[in-house]
Amino acid sequence: MQRRHFIKQAVGAGLAGSLLGCAGRQPATVYHPPLSPIELPLSLPPLEKVEARSDRIVAMNVCTRPFRAMGPRTDVEVMGNKTVIHNYGHGGSGWSLSWGAAALAEKQIQAEANTPVAVVGCGAIGLTTAIACQRAGYQVTIYAKERPPYVRSSYATGIWSPDSRIVTLEHASGYAQTWQWMARLSYLRFQTLLGLPGHPVEWTTMFRMADKPFSEKGGHNIPGEPPYPAYQHELLNDLTPKARNVPTELNPFATPYVRQFPLLMFNISAYSQYLLDVFARNGGVIVHRELRQQDDFKHFDESVIVNCTGYGAKALLNDDTITPVRGQTCKLIPQPGLQYGIQYFDKHTSFYPRRDGILVQAGAEGDFNNPQANLDPAESIAAVNAIADIMQSMRSV
Repeated sequence: MQRRHFIKQAVGAGLAGSLLGCAGRQPATVYHPPLSPIELPLSLPPLEKVEARSDRIVAMNVCTRPFRAMGPRTDVEVMGNKTVIHNYGHGGSGWSLSWGAAALAEKQIQAEANTPVAVVGCGAIGLTTAIACQRAGYQVTIYAKERPPYVRSSYATGIWSPDSRIVTLEHASGYAQTWQWMARLSYLRFQTLLGLPGHPVEWTTMFRMADKPFSEKGGHNIPGEPPYPAYQHELLNDLTPKARNVPTELNPFATPYVRQFPLLMFNISAYSQYLLDVFARNGGVIVHRELRQQDDFKHFDESVIVNCTGYGAKALLNDDTITPVRGQTCKLIPQPGLQYGIQYFDKHTSFYPRRDGILVQAGAEGDFNNPQANLDPAESIAAVNAIADIMQSMRSV
């Protein structure tokens, strides 16, 4: 209990940045992973062309990201004799920040070991929070309307994007320490999952194409969105290998500006199954339950409840601080030889070589503050055609 009292104080003072060396006093020796210096010779991987045709589309999905301008909700609320710990509103960073968000939620539980804990929600945040609570010694039950592969998290892009729509620039300075704490903890946890059967997490090579010189400002190039902080560039610059500009003589793409960088990618089908298996092996149980209003929390047998309902919290709690951000993806038949992906934000198009299918992400100008989860086949077909144009214009170098 003394340990928990210390952590509670630290969390209240700014998420205990010093626990991970993110702020405050640093340890005597700090290890920084090796970087890829910009001046080193650039070597491109074999660039197999994507078979980008609409008749190779095997799935289309839409998800709604729960964005909150001031950052995720992580406070504690007392409802009668129940303690509800909120853990939702992570925008486009749910998978990326999941382990840090889970640790933050677990540290706010003030209970003895073996206390029954209810986790509501079975997406990226709910599953990792449940596992974190199990490791802390609690008896955990997940209550959810759906479970993978039918939760919103299963329809996500599945890449390391820890500052994607996580907070607005207006609130960035006050949230930076909390974000960095979660991002660093999550990143270290992902490194322990590399090489596991099914490759739930792996590195891939990405190319970012641009029509104009690159800017380090945060943003998604979609009209109507607020400006975002470039947290990853500013606060995690020591963590991952650096991006490198591709010189003109090596540039195989039609745009004048191209950057190559390594990217952590989540094969969501395998990763979700891994999390489900870990939760079950630790004695966890998933119970089907649909919550319709805030008073439903009072009907749980457990006295401690962690609310990981994501976008569902908007209706459940009448939370008007959540802004919906629509996102549509499609999958092409996998190509085992494809070892790279492309982001072309100027054209609102990108693809990622996931093992469960080449994930093609489309972006539309009406996605921000759009609660509609309607599939628009024309949108995905246009994105695939845009990839086809990129492939057609590629040259040998």
